[in-house]
Amino acid sequence: MEWRSTLESLSPSTINVRLSAVRKMVGEARRVGMIGQEEAASLTDVPNIRQKGTRLGNWLTREQAKDLLTVPDRSTVKGKRDYVILALLVGCALRRNELAELDVETIQQREGRWVLADLEGKGRRIRTVAIPIWVKKGIDVWMTAADIKDGRLLRSVSKSGKVNRDTLSDWAIWSIVEQSSKHIGIEHFGAHDLRRTCAKLCRKNGGDLEQIKFLLGHSSIQTTERYLGSEQEIQVAVNDNLGL
Repeated sequence: MEWRSTLESLSPSTINVRLSAVRKMVGEARRVGMIGQEEAASLTDVPNIRQKGTRLGNWLTREQAKDLLTVPDRSTVKGKRDYVILALLVGCALRRNELAELDVETIQQREGRWVLADLEGKGRRIRTVAIPIWVKKGIDVWMTAADIKDGRLLRSVSKSGKVNRDTLSDWAIWSIVEQSSKHIGIEHFGAHDLRRTCAKLCRKNGGDLEQIKFLLGHSSIQTTERYLGSEQEIQVAVNDNLGL
């Protein structure tokens, strides 16, 4: 049947996203009385598709990350803000919604260094993230140029360079990352790929797996291992020396 061949062409994650949308629609229909509770239960009683294996994802090398950070024109107010966006994503492994909702008050000192204190992430898990010195310098330059003293760190900037009171959405952050990555010749690259880049670079430089878990805000070491693809070596692959 045509619908079956269409489903077979979709990935498990895509199917699960669509199932979630259907469940929400059915739930709303039940809430307003369009369908009964039993009918709603039968319509939503479809389990998610289990995804086998682990997606490798995408990330940058150290040199590519350096190139990406040179894209924003830091002589402009917008460029100073965009640099901070890229720096916090690749330097602190933030999710884009965490970055969009980041308040200035979160930037605090602990044990003689700057951190993002008590950051609430996925699953409402709380973590504290150390801020590298180069990232903090970028934040300071942006806050001075934009005259930001409290509230949300990131704000929208007009074409004339005026900083508005409006906060920046997570989708605006995604767009900035995508456009910046295109400048260095990388297509289809998102904000979450910079989070993975941070984790990968930490690991390649000898970072402890448990400390990377804390940085990412994962619930377990196993989640971090899957995220990093620790079991699969890509740069020096086992099939490079087949002797063929």
